[in-house]
Amino acid sequence: MTVATIAAAAARAETVTIAFEGAYEPWNITTPEGALDGFEPELAKVLCERAKLDCKFVAQDWDGMFTGLQAGKFDVVMDGVNITAERKKQIAFSVPYVNTPAAFVVSSLGAVTDLPGKDIKLKLDEHDKGPQSDEVLGKLREALQGKTIGVQISTVYSEFINRNFSDVATVREYKTPPEHDLDLAAGRIDVSFDDATYFTSALSKPDNADLKFAGPEIGGAIWGGGQALCFRLADTELKAKFDEVIKGALADGTVKRLSEKWFKRDVTP
Repeated sequence: MTVATIAAAAARAETVTIAFEGAYEPWNITTPEGALDGFEPELAKVLCERAKLDCKFVAQDWDGMFTGLQAGKFDVVMDGVNITAERKKQIAFSVPYVNTPAAFVVSSLGAVTDLPGKDIKLKLDEHDKGPQSDEVLGKLREALQGKTIGVQISTVYSEFINRNFSDVATVREYKTPPEHDLDLAAGRIDVSFDDATYFTSALSKPDNADLKFAGPEIGGAIWGGGQALCFRLADTELKAKFDEVIKGALADGTVKRLSEKWFKRDVTP
């Protein structure tokens, strides 16, 4: 191996590639110029600088995130990924950097213009149980009988919706969240379900002027321990570096500042 080859290999080893969906505003977005921006890319820049890592950002469709990570296409996934026991069997998680609730959205022009549970912050455990859970979920099941619910595929939100509503409603899964927004606005589905911070941003867009929050805000252990970076199980050293700088960014208020900038609320764990 030549000196140049060794140097090139060393350079590659020092570069950490982080994958974002690039279509999950305000978590991560692709600008008209093709750059990645949003809460997570901005936070990632801070984390990489503090960890003294040369980081490269790439966009990756959600449905290829974990297979791409395992195949070595990138080293880290940062895409609002919830920590779950099932995912822990295949990937390693950093300490969480945020913890956000989920919510339903309806169209004021649609067949479903409201849902029961308004103004309730429902806290559920990993078994979908908690104070008011039976009453609120029961009323939601009644309201959604025979309706169509849109949700992003292969997420903790699609698992929750399928588990609790697929026997009374039609569940339609989408590759990206903006796709279920489009169908909801067009009247092709009756309700959407996703992260509440995503919807806060989505509902501010002119095309979604008729969409609105409905029903309860749902949080708690049902979504795992919060959202975190994802690594291959073998990359323990890289995970440790990010754990350290995430803890620092939480402690000094950096994550709080960025979450208030992008989400308009403090969603630190």
